[in-house]
Amino acid sequence: MAASTVQARPHHYALQPVKPGGKAANALPDNAVTEDEIIAVVNGQILTERDVDDRARLFVQSTGLPISTDVMNRMRGQILHQLIDERLKLQEILRRHINIPPEQIAATISTIEQRNGMPPNTLRNRLKADGISLTTLIDQIRVQIGWMQVLRMELGPRNRVTAQQIAQREQAIQSETGRPQYFMSEIFIPVKNPLHDQVELAFTQTIINQLRNGAPFPIVAAQFSQDQTALEGGSLGWTQEDRLDPAVVAIVRQMPDRAISNPIKVPGGYVIATVHQRRTVGKQMGTLMEMRQVFFPFATPLNPQNPTEQQQVTLQKALHAEQTLHSCAEMEALNKSLGEVHTSNPGTQVQERLPPQMAPLLTNLPLNKPTKPLVSPDGITLLMVCSRSQRNLALQTPGQIADQLMSERIEQNARQLQRTLERQSVIQIRPAGKKLLSHG
Repeated sequence: MAASTVQARPHHYALQPVKPGGKAANALPDNAVTEDEIIAVVNGQILTERDVDDRARLFVQSTGLPISTDVMNRMRGQILHQLIDERLKLQEILRRHINIPPEQIAATISTIEQRNGMPPNTLRNRLKADGISLTTLIDQIRVQIGWMQVLRMELGPRNRVTAQQIAQREQAIQSETGRPQYFMSEIFIPVKNPLHDQVELAFTQTIINQLRNGAPFPIVAAQFSQDQTALEGGSLGWTQEDRLDPAVVAIVRQMPDRAISNPIKVPGGYVIATVHQRRTVGKQMGTLMEMRQVFFPFATPLNPQNPTEQQQVTLQKALHAEQTLHSCAEMEALNKSLGEVHTSNPGTQVQERLPPQMAPLLTNLPLNKPTKPLVSPDGITLLMVCSRSQRNLALQTPGQIADQLMSERIEQNARQLQRTLERQSVIQIRPAGKKLLSHG
């Protein structure tokens, strides 16, 4: 097991159409119980059939895959246990008077939409069209954000990484020169009782089947992984072998890139792993490019066959800038004068990893010389390379190391606090048609 703060890969939401006069291929099974029937009580707070159904529908709609009634029935038990864990976390969040502003939740939903190329409010509208309350998604996001704040409060003085600790980790990484690193993601399914893990194992295998059928790994991780990397779509970033459980190492050494592993048994549960890329520590050089950009916005979307007068004037301004700009400082100043609709600094780029459409444009571009105007529906962009430098890409920056160290502390603390909350709780679960069963 390992953790690191890295952006998850883009993922996609999709809807399954409903045939006229029939159900969607991934419709939930009919149940004899009513939607509002209480099926669990967590420290006095109820969970109903509707709660489980809504979370299940969210998963079905997110993956965009047809899911059989049998598969959905096998998932319901694990969904219920996940909701119980979330209720425990939410109660702890409220006990500590942690408030998650609506703006933060909205920003997280917006990020999901942006990663999937969705216009604003697309996700809200799709959930509404499928009869899923937006509260289902909001509640899950609120718990994930708030729980992270709880864990940072628990760390107290340890919620800071020192320069000495970063230096020690840097030395450890350098000592692994020549050994493999993996850019990978994982989903962790916890097991309540190691002696009776058949339910969790069956659920893990069900999730693996859905992933192999095309369910997006980041979406499944965000909904079902109990690691703190869930918000990052399960991404561990670049991870060396000594940060992984030995059982995981044995599998990732052998599995092909982008394959989905079988269930990997680790202390506390099961891991589902996928490797996106691999490299050798200390042996991957690359060219880093510092860049600046200028964006000339259009007042209205461009129609290439009938550009407006403002768009024609904007093109002339961009052509003039191409001929007269000779430094990144001039690029930045011009972009600010245009309102800085797009940031002046698009970030450091690795030349060897440029998208195919950008590589020919930037690879041989002289320093401090703008590109030709790049026209898009909303405006025109000029790019400039300020500097190029060689760097060992397999070495992590101090900031990346600090993020990794903090993530490891948070993950360890999360497991301990979750066990404590479970021991101190009174949880009652009622199978359909039966009285509540007490636990705790």
